[in-house]
Amino acid sequence: MPRRPILVTGAPEGPLRAALAALRAKLHVPADFPPEVLEAAEQAARAPVLPEHDATDIPFFTIDPPGSTDLDQAMHLSRQGTGYRVRYAIADVAAFVVPDGPLDKEAQRRVTTLYFPDLRIPLHPQALSEDAASLLPERTRPAALWTIDLDASGRTVAVDVRRALVRSRARLDYAGVQARIDAGTAEEPLVLLKTIGLLREQLEIERGGISLRVPDQEITERDHTYELSYRAPLPVEGWNEQLSLLTGMAAAQLMLAHGTGILRTQEPTTAGKLDELRRTAHALHIDWPHHVSYAQLLRSLDPGTPRHAAFLQACTGLMNRAKYTVFQGGHPPQQTTHAAVAAPYAHCTAPLRRLVDRYATEICLAAVAGREPPGWVLTALPTVRQRMAEGGRRAGDIERNCVDLVEAAVLKDRVGEVFEGCVVEREHPGHDGKVEPGVVQLASPAVIGDITEMPQDSLGERRQVRLTRADMEVPTVSFALA
Repeated sequence: MPRRPILVTGAPEGPLRAALAALRAKLHVPADFPPEVLEAAEQAARAPVLPEHDATDIPFFTIDPPGSTDLDQAMHLSRQGTGYRVRYAIADVAAFVVPDGPLDKEAQRRVTTLYFPDLRIPLHPQALSEDAASLLPERTRPAALWTIDLDASGRTVAVDVRRALVRSRARLDYAGVQARIDAGTAEEPLVLLKTIGLLREQLEIERGGISLRVPDQEITERDHTYELSYRAPLPVEGWNEQLSLLTGMAAAQLMLAHGTGILRTQEPTTAGKLDELRRTAHALHIDWPHHVSYAQLLRSLDPGTPRHAAFLQACTGLMNRAKYTVFQGGHPPQQTTHAAVAAPYAHCTAPLRRLVDRYATEICLAAVAGREPPGWVLTALPTVRQRMAEGGRRAGDIERNCVDLVEAAVLKDRVGEVFEGCVVEREHPGHDGKVEPGVVQLASPAVIGDITEMPQDSLGERRQVRLTRADMEVPTVSFALA
């Protein structure tokens, strides 16, 4: 699911980092791995189950943020007749993790890698996720190797996936790749990343799909005061994402054809949610004419503009309504599509960070080989769906708390000040019967907070609001009409 990436920089020790540590303790976030899990990881790293097929002659490369060591994907792109061939190698976690063993049980408990502004809590021990299973350069690794042939317009014409040994030649970062492409010094595989990425983006527009260009938020700490800024994603990040989407769509089609699978599905956006987003756009002084669709608006925004960036951040909540849908026995589910992708889609490209991807990969490998998936996969699918749902809720809770904490840090010295804001959500009954406060979106700084005791006619209108509370301990930000 789209995240709201937040990075804290500045002082290594300070109130914000202390508050983040306290938040992890409050939310019972798993910290260190148990000794038996670490021992199992070390043993697995020394003796993985290796495939027979050798694809180490293919000059794969990875593209990730600088310093990344948990590398799920490596790619190689080439021309194929009048079209293109995408080779996409995905780390084969199943080569290291024995079903129902210590590593598997711990992964079932953790479900996903958890992201905080100051660190991440990995799904698998670092001996695997950042070393033996990671597609690091000049290391031979087991992988699920996808080969997807495209025609001249970028449409899929053939799909294959098999286990293979791969060897990445280079670990690249987004800024470096973008610079080489822009300067005209990139080698053909990188040039084709742009070519294929643009073709896939055009196909996405044609089918009505939406890719959120979510900017990173950076909070800088200086002398216990905080500044919030945004980093707009580079075009190459979108082209890279298109390869992941391409593979996830290919996986979904294999599953549907095979009659067994676990899809990532999402219902179309409700009118009520779009109305809320329209109010958020209004609060941020973003013009959204009624004849312009949600997808068209998103494509018109510049993530480098702070208020546009804030709106794109708010849109991640819309994407988070997606769920996992399991089907077996040759009976496809009623809902097969993901509304944002505008096609059937499955998670299969990040097994170092998500539990479900290991199971999806096994199903796809079986589908191509014309056999049934392993019994441990079929038995576990309903449980995996449930655990991914629970893990998604936990990750969402962590993200909301981190956003609240960061915004409280930014505003902690401004209690009593008056800001321009727009009420985007009314007070409403909560699940426990208590009244949940309304939500106000500020124009500058682009933060949100609670608001209570507001007139009914204030919804969607810009109003002057006074900051009444910015508490890093809870954390919470609260306003009242000025």
